[in-house]
Amino acid sequence: MTRIIASLSEISEQYDALFVDLWGCVHNGVNALPEAVAALQNYRAGGGKVILVTNSPRPRAGVQKQLVHFGVPDDAWDSIATSGDSARSAMYRGVVGQRVWHLGPPTDGRFFAPPEILDAPVDIARVPLEEAEGIACTGAFDPQADPEVLRPELTLALERGLPLLCANPDIVVDRGHVREWCAGAVAQLYTEMGGTSLYFGKPHAPIYDLARRRLSGLGVTVADDRILAIGDGILTDVAGAIGEGIDSLFISGGLAAAETKTVTQPDPDALTAYLAKEKSTSTYTIGHLR
Repeated sequence: MTRIIASLSEISEQYDALFVDLWGCVHNGVNALPEAVAALQNYRAGGGKVILVTNSPRPRAGVQKQLVHFGVPDDAWDSIATSGDSARSAMYRGVVGQRVWHLGPPTDGRFFAPPEILDAPVDIARVPLEEAEGIACTGAFDPQADPEVLRPELTLALERGLPLLCANPDIVVDRGHVREWCAGAVAQLYTEMGGTSLYFGKPHAPIYDLARRRLSGLGVTVADDRILAIGDGILTDVAGAIGEGIDSLFISGGLAAAETKTVTQPDPDALTAYLAKEKSTSTYTIGHLR
């Protein structure tokens, strides 16, 4: 059974590091969330380390630039681990071949910059679907359109036996008050059609390996029982924490705000029903990070 808390400070002394989701927790896709920023600043002021662990398909530098745009200050975090960096490293190791069709918006072009952490990346060429050995999916062409509109392209990819690299396992995000489809929804459809989808973000292990490397890069060693994962995705943030054997703080006022009847805090009965429906639980729950 999850424990509902009123603030991060209630439990923060139990943890030396936080793995914090971004969208729906620290910003809403438009602006920073002031209470969340203040909570992370206070945690770091007490000596804790904050690794932002995001399913964004962007490289770390791109996410950092985005944080500045949203108004998230540098003193609210220590380092960033992105699904994009984890997936990009795999792509440049050749997991979906060298001739790759990019399924996603043109603004994700930085995904194809070779990662610095690889000594000998393979050569990647972006080609039309008909010439591809694999797919790099960073999202839908139109994030507000049902992924079903991509079925013709995915059918052709399936017929050719192309593997799909998913750079963002999230199904949906809320940009302000507008819900958008993510790469995870496309990969889910492709898998349901019989295709092979490869995942590198939450809840899958590669992004947690990257997050731990980012933590080690700060010169600290933190045991798993001293790490707390924070996020609003029950199927990504919470499921990932469970898989990694670390505690979790579920933000019920994000993606599941309606189901948990969260305004300031979740309705306990609605929260219990939601977690039961999802066959999951978190160590702690709070309405919004504060």
